[in-house]
Amino acid sequence: MTDTGATTRAAGTAVERDRTVAVVGAGTMGQGIAQVALVAGHPVRLYDAAPGRAEQAAESLLGRLDRLVTKGRLAQEDRDAAAGRLHPASGLDELADAALVVEAIVERLDVKQQLFTDLEKVVDDDCLLATNTSSLSITAIGGALRLPGRFVGMHFFNPAPLLPLVEVVSGFATDIASATRAYETARAWGKTPVACADTPGFIVNRLARPFYAEAFAVYEEQGADPATIDAVLRESGGFRMGAFELTDLIGHDVNEAVTRSVWEAFFQDPRFRPSLAQRRLVEAGMLGRKTGRGWYTYDEQGAHRPEPHTADPADPPAYVVVEGDLAPFGELLDMIREAGITLREEEEDHGTRLELPSGGQLAPADGQTSVEFRDVVYFDLALDYRKATRIALAAGPDTSPETLDQAIGLFQALGKKVSVIADVPGMIVARTVARLIDLAYEAVAKGVATEEDIDTAMRLGVNYPLGPIEWSRKLGRGWAYGVLEEMHERDPSGRYAPSLAHYRHSYADKQWENE
Repeated sequence: MTDTGATTRAAGTAVERDRTVAVVGAGTMGQGIAQVALVAGHPVRLYDAAPGRAEQAAESLLGRLDRLVTKGRLAQEDRDAAAGRLHPASGLDELADAALVVEAIVERLDVKQQLFTDLEKVVDDDCLLATNTSSLSITAIGGALRLPGRFVGMHFFNPAPLLPLVEVVSGFATDIASATRAYETARAWGKTPVACADTPGFIVNRLARPFYAEAFAVYEEQGADPATIDAVLRESGGFRMGAFELTDLIGHDVNEAVTRSVWEAFFQDPRFRPSLAQRRLVEAGMLGRKTGRGWYTYDEQGAHRPEPHTADPADPPAYVVVEGDLAPFGELLDMIREAGITLREEEEDHGTRLELPSGGQLAPADGQTSVEFRDVVYFDLALDYRKATRIALAAGPDTSPETLDQAIGLFQALGKKVSVIADVPGMIVARTVARLIDLAYEAVAKGVATEEDIDTAMRLGVNYPLGPIEWSRKLGRGWAYGVLEEMHERDPSGRYAPSLAHYRHSYADKQWENE
């Protein structure tokens, strides 16, 4: 077996600039990859099985280069030189001189296997063969080849000319030298490559599932409406888009299919279980922006979304009693003092909480629910409590109106909008981040990728404000594990079961049980 560890790379060089790069598939992604290679200085041959499609795509590509010239982002002479290096191909035989072939065709295993089998009959044995698949097994595609060692995944993100991330994926038989050559080529093209072992969803599509799944779960649990969940994810969690607006943009047919493929590839692991609510959207043909309706509605004027639930103004409490260690939420204490609210600190052996003048308590989301305690309000996790513009609160049936009003008034005094949601375990941001962290540690432990590459992939591939490993370090060892442990106790289906790798990590700096 070839060593395909995600953390191992042999010395190697990028495909030389004077060598031909061939792109098979002249759709949006194929054109984007061809543009990247072309601007990097390579001769490029663009092929599509549909007659005339490659020529049309070449014209479209040159039109995009013209627009770059108009915007001052590409010199006219560079555009003209690139035009001279672009060659539409009418048959695979015209790709014979390619040093690298990147495939960007339909996501069907049998079609891709046949294409690469045909390519092997045309190109030299030292030609690097790459697929841009986002969902199929690199090992399975390469299994049909005579020389599978030269086959690698190069997963670009759309639009390829703009987004920097490339997942370089090694199949079971991929040579280290081939993976390294693909990695260095992506870097020479101005991209940020990350090395990844062949796993369902690779890095980004595997680890991003909880971002969608937990938002949908909160909705299905009647925790909050889509607009409120999206607002909390953006304004408190620091995510660029909420899960509902993002899946409307992606398309529910596409997003649900990726989720389902990852779930099935992991033998229906409950942690990757698809959303029934999203399945209903697909069945109804409500696919998001492209059909005019998904979670929200769309027309020529843009998106139409309801306003998120926002609490009415309330009076702040005169004082707050701090019980226990509020880390990693300590910055809230400084903010409370700065707001002119008196702080009293007391030692507490049983957790972390703030006591309000009503006698009720305010506690950080930890996977438990308010219904389990008398007169408690939970507050959600925020990426940065100072910068957050909205905070979610959850109250149980035994929470007094006075306690809830004082909790609302406290955060409003800190300059935050407040969204009161139903009493769901883990709230919104906390359960999402905890699950992202859990899957990340599991991926590292199983050799999918390094911690650094995982964080890079999630920041660049899906625009997360922090990589999950970075987030774990910010929150402290054991925080995410503790949230999931509590949630798993309340939902024993396995959806929230923390991974063994996460368990080991969370105990790494604790005292031995027998000391």
